[in-house]
Amino acid sequence: MAFTCATGKHRRPSRMQRSTARAVGVAALTTTGVMATVASTPALAAEQPTPEQTGLIPVVTAGESIAESVADQVDEQVAAQKKAAFEEAARKAAAKKAVEEREARVRAAREAERKRLNTFVLPITASYVSTGYQASSSLWSSGSHTGVDFHAARGTTVHAVGSGTVVEAGWGDAYGNQIVIKMHDGTYTQYAHLSSIEVSVGQTVTPGQRIGLSGDTGNVTGPHLHFEARTTPEYGSDINPVTYLRQHGVGI
Repeated sequence: MAFTCATGKHRRPSRMQRSTARAVGVAALTTTGVMATVASTPALAAEQPTPEQTGLIPVVTAGESIAESVADQVDEQVAAQKKAAFEEAARKAAAKKAVEEREARVRAAREAERKRLNTFVLPITASYVSTGYQASSSLWSSGSHTGVDFHAARGTTVHAVGSGTVVEAGWGDAYGNQIVIKMHDGTYTQYAHLSSIEVSVGQTVTPGQRIGLSGDTGNVTGPHLHFEARTTPEYGSDINPVTYLRQHGVGI
């Protein structure tokens, strides 16, 4: 009579297989919290693998340490990014402020220059009118004074009353040495009987700039400054010079 060999399902597991299964079971029990109950049974406790055998506890600890390190690095990176963003914002704010301040200074300088160029002054400092406009006398060919005379000793500084361009500078017959300036508003001013001329035709002048020295050249009886305001550079287009200066803010 023939016999059939027993199948493998009744074979006793090897030692390695038993250890592996036991380790897996311990891991599962540890995860579910059943480990403590099983360990209290003396028979099973004797076969319970130690952490050193399974390696589970060291692995968990190492994982936690790596996670904490990564979290610290992330926190440091976030903090660095925030600091960089703050510094960049501060730099941009400072740059914007610097630009605004520079633009404000430029505007202030332009406004100051505009005011200066629009300012009018007396042709002779701390002087007074010694002969008025349209005063009658045989001394003048027209029969009346076409300007005003400012009291001034020979050699007194003569100033341009405002901004403009010199259109005449030289001898003017009865006016002697004279200067005619086209003002920035299109009117003209004349300075006559000068002892010295210190500007030339085409030169631009500014308010208060020294243009010559008073004198007694031409048809005069003594040193002074003859000053005229005109609508053209030519003789006969005169307007009241006192009114003209007052209209431009000069106290006279």
